[in-house]
Amino acid sequence: MTTAEIRETKPAILRGLRHRCPACGEGQLFARYLKVKDTCSECGEELYHHRADDGPAYLTILIVGHVMGFALHGLFGYLRDDPLILALVLCTIATVLALALLPRMKGLVVGYQWAKEMHGFSKPRARLPEASEA
Repeated sequence: MTTAEIRETKPAILRGLRHRCPACGEGQLFARYLKVKDTCSECGEELYHHRADDGPAYLTILIVGHVMGFALHGLFGYLRDDPLILALVLCTIATVLALALLPRMKGLVVGYQWAKEMHGFSKPRARLPEASEA
């Protein structure tokens, strides 16, 4: 990558959502469920600079909360007479959805940080030519 290249935000975010390196889109972003690899195995991009912190959890709760509101509204008419089944169905939906979305939201945040050169994801600096010894 040269210093003149501009990092596109949308492709980096989409790569993060697919658990791929935001730089090349080929290497895996995660070593485990939520553990971001230190470097990309394909392009060598350093990924340990990310500072996702609470952002992915907040985004996950925001999305799951909205989905659960619609699910409760839709399922209440069918399961009104059996509140235990309603609670179990809603808890199952919320748990599965949260576990599925959390790594994707973390990939989104890491991709965004990479594209915007935040927290150490700066562009590689051009090396100055070394002085030749006479």
